[in-house]
Amino acid sequence: MRRLVLALAIAFAPVTARAGIEIVELTTPGGIDVWLVEEPSIPFVAIELRFRGGANLDDPARGGAVNLMASLLDEGAGDRDARSFQERREELAASYSFRAFDDMVSISARVLTENRDDAVDLLRLALTEPRFDDEALERVRGQMLAVIASDAMNPRQIASDRFHALAFGDHPYGSQMNGTAETVAALTRNDMIDAHRSALTRAGAYVSAVGDITADEIVLLVDHLLADLPAEGPALPDRIDLALPGGVTVVPFPGPQSIAFFGHGGLERDDDDFFAAFILNHILGGGGFQSRLMQEVREARGLTYGIGTSLVPRDLSEMWLGSFSSSNDRIAGAIELVREEWGRLASEGVTAEELEAAQTFLTGEYPLRFDGNAEIARIMVGMQMVGLTPDYVLQRNDYVLAVTLDEINRVAAEWLDPDALHFVVVGEPDGLEAFPGQ
Repeated sequence: MRRLVLALAIAFAPVTARAGIEIVELTTPGGIDVWLVEEPSIPFVAIELRFRGGANLDDPARGGAVNLMASLLDEGAGDRDARSFQERREELAASYSFRAFDDMVSISARVLTENRDDAVDLLRLALTEPRFDDEALERVRGQMLAVIASDAMNPRQIASDRFHALAFGDHPYGSQMNGTAETVAALTRNDMIDAHRSALTRAGAYVSAVGDITADEIVLLVDHLLADLPAEGPALPDRIDLALPGGVTVVPFPGPQSIAFFGHGGLERDDDDFFAAFILNHILGGGGFQSRLMQEVREARGLTYGIGTSLVPRDLSEMWLGSFSSSNDRIAGAIELVREEWGRLASEGVTAEELEAAQTFLTGEYPLRFDGNAEIARIMVGMQMVGLTPDYVLQRNDYVLAVTLDEINRVAAEWLDPDALHFVVVGEPDGLEAFPGQ
């Protein structure tokens, strides 16, 4: 058991402030690693579970299976049907959240100390003995089909889906996490059982907890929750590089505005240049109204209401993405301006003043993220999944402050490539000629 005290001025809960938190690294008798922060002042505990491998485990012919399976986990388990399960959860004043993502299945639980054992037993049923009853399956399937139909009429979602399809082809990242109307309509109860067996495994589990629970209690709790899950699941898909040349793809869609979703390849989370790129992205398009793109595209030209960029280091690929909307008659000019600013930052770099301002903001806002048990638990389990150690919380701001002007400008020159940017435009853009690579 390893302990690390993080000396941060953070709040564990709205009524309790501490000068530090103590992360305890534990391993259960069953071999599952757990990070714990004990906070007994409020009688509840936040538990975060992550299982690596989400929608990327779907068979192409069964797209949406993991997402539908996760949505059914609280729709009946063991000897309780959907209604009985929800009634028991309400009796216990417990909160459970089950969600699927491309790279993981996420489960969040909030339980009161006085009901903890019973609430954990109910959660265990959901994880290990989901029923997948026909009535629940059909009802939740209908909800998923409604989401898919809505997304098909949402230009922002259309732009994102087309970009990923062009970038990743028949790799799981090229498919929609929700599946298609055809694949979801064809999913069976056996598909749910297979998706459950593949996605929820002990080998893929990451666990954190914050609240009124001891180290001895949490290791027993976690083994009780997860012991009956399969030890291992199928191998994850292969890594894939974003293979999309620079250019423009136009997807016709009626309306007065067009949506642009754009990007090129990015950096892995453990790349030596990641922190410089992280600060660079804040300056370029991730810093709200102070970012270069917001200032140039919105404030100076009035071409959009908002524009933003982000680094997206996923498990199997990395991207540098952005999006904005503009009127049909102005989006061509906005795209050209984005490419110009992208290139100007690559060739001229950032100023010392921009770097200092970004570092001040990013180091100042970081402690504010630790504003409650649930948030701390989410941060801890996320750190585990990307291979960080508890002392990262102490070191993170030092990493940000250590980036020099020469370093960030070298990274800008090496990683920002305006000619590699591909824009997917959904709308009826005027005068927008496709760049090479469409």
